[in-house]
Amino acid sequence: MDKGFQLGDLTIQRVVEEERPIFDPLTFFPNLTPELLAENQEWLEPKALDPATGKLMLCIQSWVVRTPHHNILIDTCVGNDKTRPNHPFWHQMKSNSYMRNLAALGLGVGDIDFVMCTHLHVDHVGWNTRLENGRWVPSFPKARYLFAKEEYAHWEWEHAKAPSPVFADSVLPVVEAGRVDFVTNDYQMNDLVKLESTPGHTPDHVAVRLGRKGADALATGDLIHSPLQARYPEISMRADSDPVQAAATRRRVLECACDSATIMCFGHFPSPSRGLIKLWGNGFRAEAVD
Repeated sequence: MDKGFQLGDLTIQRVVEEERPIFDPLTFFPNLTPELLAENQEWLEPKALDPATGKLMLCIQSWVVRTPHHNILIDTCVGNDKTRPNHPFWHQMKSNSYMRNLAALGLGVGDIDFVMCTHLHVDHVGWNTRLENGRWVPSFPKARYLFAKEEYAHWEWEHAKAPSPVFADSVLPVVEAGRVDFVTNDYQMNDLVKLESTPGHTPDHVAVRLGRKGADALATGDLIHSPLQARYPEISMRADSDPVQAAATRRRVLECACDSATIMCFGHFPSPSRGLIKLWGNGFRAEAVD
């Protein structure tokens, strides 16, 4: 169980679906060279780069935020029973790890009040829904699902052009169930939870700011995937809709967090997946916070 950490009135914990080597780094990061990878291999291994396979170690997880009044789930991983032929390692998954790890925090699906998706990619929306009697239904029956309105509009348009199984089974069903609130990318739930615009990975990607200045955290979503991108913010990943914008967003966010008390809650960094940002040459490093 992830013990998490406290920020004033907030408790922040992880729900891990899986953590393992998944992608080849040179494929995952198209502008990463073999020479630069080799130069950084020693410090990346074994936590961020698997020595046995040479693949990136990635954590697929949600962040749970407990406020005095609500339980919030940030991103919902891959999910079970989803047809994902383009991602064979996630195709038709049958795993109890996610729900087991949620239960280990003392939470059931009925205890989640809000689901906030930083963006609508395959590994951030999967547990939005579950299969029940052949139908996709909201996994968290009492929750309001918050989607950035321009993010949703983008994927709705893409789905109209070429049907997306991810949109069809993990996004549309919660919309059709009337569980979604479409919000702006600067939406503020209260003085402890608000969205921040972090475009580039997707057109209206958001991060989630938690707590108050001087005692805050940032759930990054996919504005950064690996510690390698902290050291070299110009390295973008293959699914970025705008790699140049993604790199600029990444550097801006890391510069703002550098040498501050802000705890970065990374979407995919290896455990413990949270850290403080420090300067490292022309880039940055994340000092793990246990």
